[in-house]
Amino acid sequence: MLTNYVYKLRPNQTQDSKMSHWVDMLRSHYNWCLNDRITHYNQQFIQGNYCEIKTQSEVSPLTCYVSKNGATGNPWKDSKTDASGKTKNPRRSAGDIQITALPDLKIARPWYSGIDSTVLQQNVKRLDTAYKNFFEGRGFPKFKNRSNFTSFTFVMGIKIKGNKIYSPKLGWMRFYNSRSIPDGFTIKACTVRKRQNGWYVSVRIENKSVPYTIAKSLVDVVKVIGCDLGITKLVHLSDGCQIENPKFSTSKKAKRTLKIRQKRINRKIKGSKNRQKAAKKVGRLHQKIGERRHAYQWKVANKIVSRNVDAIAIENLNISGMKHRCQVKIDEKTGRFLKNGQSRKKGLNRSISDAGWGELILKIEYLAAKQGKVTIKVNPKHSSTECRNCGHIDKSNRDGEKFICVECGYYQHADIGAAKTIRDRALKMVRGDSAKPGIF
Repeated sequence: MLTNYVYKLRPNQTQDSKMSHWVDMLRSHYNWCLNDRITHYNQQFIQGNYCEIKTQSEVSPLTCYVSKNGATGNPWKDSKTDASGKTKNPRRSAGDIQITALPDLKIARPWYSGIDSTVLQQNVKRLDTAYKNFFEGRGFPKFKNRSNFTSFTFVMGIKIKGNKIYSPKLGWMRFYNSRSIPDGFTIKACTVRKRQNGWYVSVRIENKSVPYTIAKSLVDVVKVIGCDLGITKLVHLSDGCQIENPKFSTSKKAKRTLKIRQKRINRKIKGSKNRQKAAKKVGRLHQKIGERRHAYQWKVANKIVSRNVDAIAIENLNISGMKHRCQVKIDEKTGRFLKNGQSRKKGLNRSISDAGWGELILKIEYLAAKQGKVTIKVNPKHSSTECRNCGHIDKSNRDGEKFICVECGYYQHADIGAAKTIRDRALKMVRGDSAKPGIF
């Protein structure tokens, strides 16, 4: 079993300044590695062959790299001869090349010698993960700034004794031991992260003797509960239960508090210490809101997963697509921009972000897998406008939370009906149209 425990660190002044310095250097190294890969990709696959000045001949950048200043220039390993006598000259990945070039980096920039070598290696592997996500269909890796690069990872030399943790080149550091590590678990890695109110460490622990709970197969699923996510109510369940949405950042009190504190920043002189203090207060407010939302989502996920069911049906939502900007409308005669409803949609986007549907779905999936239950993602198309009595689909069927079918007059709560429709679609995916037992 593999899991993570998070603790708040209590570093002294020297350790605090050293970790801040590490984060700045690692961010610079990450950006340099990303730029190096982009540059050499352009040289190898876009610019094509080039003329070498010394030999005055045409050279292919796949075998002879153009820029000798980069780390990813020479992709080939030294030739080796195997048992059959064949010569092998395998190609290395960009991550392997940049990790191999780390000793040269420390010679050229001696200040990087103060950082643990495994931390530098994990920094390169972090970029490898970003490229892997890109090839799986997500966005291309971006250059980091101070706001989105605040952590580094150790994979070796971590020790915990009482309320102190040891990490290479940082030494022993106190932390709030709010949760003791169970017996039999070993430390695999730890990630140090800077937040608004201090430094935190996430310790990854593993115990191979503790087995993972194996989820049921779809054939064994009997009872299914459907979940419909919303804004007025956070979750509507097919058994009629409704879970409140506290609106941590979009309530009147939260918006007023944030507006006041943001005004205090704008009234301060740019670059002054008072402006930095005011900005920290705004950051702490956002952190408090995020922590409250995080804790509430775990409570909601536990409430859903703890029910006596075999599977949980959830909407397969494209949340990022739901928050896209409205299409621009232009008057053909005058060429002026027309109203497209973006100002109204801005409030909806904020409410969607405040609800945190994506994080809630991940927590439900995690707890369901931990308890051996199945999570089924269902296409939510027309789930709230389809009549459960006659099957008629029409937008006019729904008026807020009321559902009245314009075809047969069937009446029900719109969101609870949508949750039941999601449940029925999950049952069809599991057993077919004849599946009726064990529904909620």
